[in-house]
Amino acid sequence: MTTLTVIVPAHNEERGLPATLEALLRQTVPAEEIIVIDDGSSDRTGQVAASYGATVLRPPRNLGSKAKAQNYALPHCRTDLVLAVDADTVLADDYIEKIKPALDDPRVMVAAGCVQSRFERTWAERGRSIEYLYGFHWNRPIESNAGSPVVCSGCCSAFRLQPLVDFGGFPERTIVEDMDYTWSVQIAGHRAMYVPDAVSWAADPEDLTYLRKQNWRWACGYFQNVRLHLRKMIVRRPMLALWVLAKLWDMTTMPLWLFLAVYGASSGWPLATAFTWIVGWWFASWTLLVMLPLIYASRRRKIPFRRILRNYPYSFATKAVDAYYGWKALILELILVPLGLAKGLVDYEKGRADTPGGGSDAPGPNQCRHHGADRGILPLQTGAGGAGAVPPDRPKADA
Repeated sequence: MTTLTVIVPAHNEERGLPATLEALLRQTVPAEEIIVIDDGSSDRTGQVAASYGATVLRPPRNLGSKAKAQNYALPHCRTDLVLAVDADTVLADDYIEKIKPALDDPRVMVAAGCVQSRFERTWAERGRSIEYLYGFHWNRPIESNAGSPVVCSGCCSAFRLQPLVDFGGFPERTIVEDMDYTWSVQIAGHRAMYVPDAVSWAADPEDLTYLRKQNWRWACGYFQNVRLHLRKMIVRRPMLALWVLAKLWDMTTMPLWLFLAVYGASSGWPLATAFTWIVGWWFASWTLLVMLPLIYASRRRKIPFRRILRNYPYSFATKAVDAYYGWKALILELILVPLGLAKGLVDYEKGRADTPGGGSDAPGPNQCRHHGADRGILPLQTGAGGAGAVPPDRPKADA
């Protein structure tokens, strides 16, 4: 029988960690062990983890990186598989049951399920919820059916332990270790897998301050991996390279919309009219593109479509933030760094508050060197999971 250890890197997670651990303890197929890496916490993270029966590892100093914290735990794992879970992520009760069969195939090195938003309280969370629903019910299935998923999400990925150790552990050379490993194993001829029936709920940035920090990290990490892997990928995994190049095309042509508006104005249109037509056309075309996947996601996840429609307008705000930081990262990582004019992103601010209390509502420092998991959530009540379930912390009025 295949065995599995869960590892949870945690820094100042006293308030948020219980929901994650309670979900792990409710699993229909339990893990052999749950290891929490208490990475330099100044609160009661370690005591809270121990109170739930987890094995607590305390590095002698703050490791300053999610990948490093996870690697610190690997020598303590004695199972066939390792499931890495962020300390602000809640798994459905049957997540392990659903994810383990994917790794029965010896060619599969890493697998991850569907990620949804835990909260829909603010414009940023609502916009991100639409991005998740569209991405995990359109992009991911297409990529997976083509045998080339772009990323196995680091908040809930399961790994075959020995190949991961042989690889050198979780990659520390880029700031998004999940994408780095997903691309690396596929380029090496192995497989990564998306498992749509395994569901998790992740906490997202709740305002522009934290959204921009997370997007900056994600975008820079993406282009660091493009710089590192694309040449080999084109030769060895051309389908995966196609998805990557499609994203690059989409991002680099984004300013074309502004050019069209300016061109229209130079042709005699009032500038306001030109922008109105361009923005309206973009809104309509994008809506036509995403509506069918969103309808499918609504039915697949048993989410009332009126809630999706309520959140949909906010996705344009989050897309604008994505576009800005995507271009900024592209210039830094693909132009300035290769020319020797700048260094790639190593130090960055996390996408959620990092406070002694572990809660996103408390003031405190929010800068950390290369810390992968986004921290700080409110305490939650637990409840049943499952692929079609509403997360237990979702307000009943939204269900």
